[in-house]
Amino acid sequence: MKVVATGAAMATESGRAGGRSVQPPHNLILEGRKHLTATGVTNVDSYDEQTIVAYTEEGQLLIRGRELHMEHLNTESGELTVTGEVLSLTYAESRQQGSFFSRLFR
Repeated sequence: MKVVATGAAMATESGRAGGRSVQPPHNLILEGRKHLTATGVTNVDSYDEQTIVAYTEEGQLLIRGRELHMEHLNTESGELTVTGEVLSLTYAESRQQGSFFSRLFR
């Protein structure tokens, strides 16, 4: 079974010395719960065999599983490839902007 999840519809451009880097939109492709390919990855904060914490254009992505291995990570192209048994993919909620009172009185 192959599961494909698509994030933002358009690629974003970020300025860079010497040219422009085009980041692909955030997508997840999970094949048989054994092979995960993610695009739009900007950074990986931490990883071990049970948990990988990655940052994407859509927010923080928590990948949980067994015997997880990062086969490929390229933050310039935004590509991450993970093998192992993927048990869950969870996005952390992004924090609301503004103070407590500004959010309370909207």
